[in-house]
Amino acid sequence: MHTSLLGRGSSSTIMEGAVEFWTSGSYGIALVIFIASVAVPCAKFLILGLLLATSQRRSRWATRERAKLYRMVEFVGYWSMLDVLVVAVVAALVQFQGLTDISPRIGILFFGMVVIFTMLAAMSFDPRHIWDGEINGGDA
Repeated sequence: MHTSLLGRGSSSTIMEGAVEFWTSGSYGIALVIFIASVAVPCAKFLILGLLLATSQRRSRWATRERAKLYRMVEFVGYWSMLDVLVVAVVAALVQFQGLTDISPRIGILFFGMVVIFTMLAAMSFDPRHIWDGEINGGDA
C-alpha cells in the first residue's frame, strides 16, 4: 500500500504495517493484522499440503484430526477475503479527506489471488480421501 501525506509518500507491506503498529503500541491491531494476513494464510498452505501428502499416501495417521483441519481450512477460507476488503475500505475512506492519499499496490492483487487459490484448493479437495487409508488398510 502506498500512503501519501501532504505530498510525502511511503510504501509498506503487510509485515511492515504490522511491525509499525506494534512499535507504536497498538498491539491488538498489530496482532490482528499479523494473524489474519500472515499466520492464517501460511497455516492454510501448510495444512492443505499436509492433507494432500497424507491423502496421497493413504495414511491412517490422525484421520479425525485431519478431518477437523480440513473443516477449519474450509471455514477460514470464507473469511480470508476480509483483508482485501479492509484495504479497499481504508483506501476509499482516506480518499475523502483530501490531505492524504492511500492507494493499494500490486501486492493486494497477489494477496487476493492467494486467497482465491487456497479457497479453490480447499473446495477441490475431497475430504473422503482422508478416510481412504482407514478403509483400504493404508500405512500407519
